[in-house]
Amino acid sequence: MQVLGITHFFNLVFGAFFGWLMQLVGLHPVHPNAPIDDSFALEMLVAFVLIAFFVLVRLMLSVENPNPAQQIAEMIHEFTGGQSESVIGHGYERFQAFVTCVLLFILLNNLIGLFIGFHGVETPTSQPAVPLGIAVLTFLYYNFHGVRVHGPVGYMKQFAGPIWWVSPLLFPVEIISHLARMMSLTIRLYANMLASDLLTLICFSMIPVVAPVGFLGLHALVAIIQAYVFMLLSMIYLGMAVSHEH
Repeated sequence: MQVLGITHFFNLVFGAFFGWLMQLVGLHPVHPNAPIDDSFALEMLVAFVLIAFFVLVRLMLSVENPNPAQQIAEMIHEFTGGQSESVIGHGYERFQAFVTCVLLFILLNNLIGLFIGFHGVETPTSQPAVPLGIAVLTFLYYNFHGVRVHGPVGYMKQFAGPIWWVSPLLFPVEIISHLARMMSLTIRLYANMLASDLLTLICFSMIPVVAPVGFLGLHALVAIIQAYVFMLLSMIYLGMAVSHEH
């Protein structure tokens, strides 16, 4: 569905390319020249905003006279750095950029529902495909670094456990457990944002004057908490994958 003007713009600029790309991997959108829906358009908008923000901060770095954008970036860096150090531990710096991007991308996609919900457009993260995509990327990322740190054999040994005669039983359980993490990350974020969207919509339809303000605050709180939880779980999985203490 295309409701937002930004969706029409992105389809005009990128629609043909994404249509060709989707057909290349065996997907056949209903409108090949306009395959971008509102959720995908909002994701792209958030990505472009984040890229522009970090480019701006990089170009205007100043030790003596930091601008507001730099101060915000430093606060975010200190927060994610402190969290990464306490959860991942030694060598956390390598992963800080990834978990920071996860936090900010999810947070902005969650919060954007506060501004576009009135137009009948759902929060991007209340669409299953959006949190699933982030969950799959997180899964691939932490497993890649687990293999990089321990080697393929060393990393697979983590799935077998410390007792050799239990390994045949434990190994498939661990594999299923790791695969289930993608489902867990997806459902947690998707279900909470969908419920928050529905609750806010119901409240606005029933009491359209004062009470909805409180529900908007609740929506913002849920958005922040879910972004933080997703980042925290990503850190935990990373820490477990690269840790040498098993």
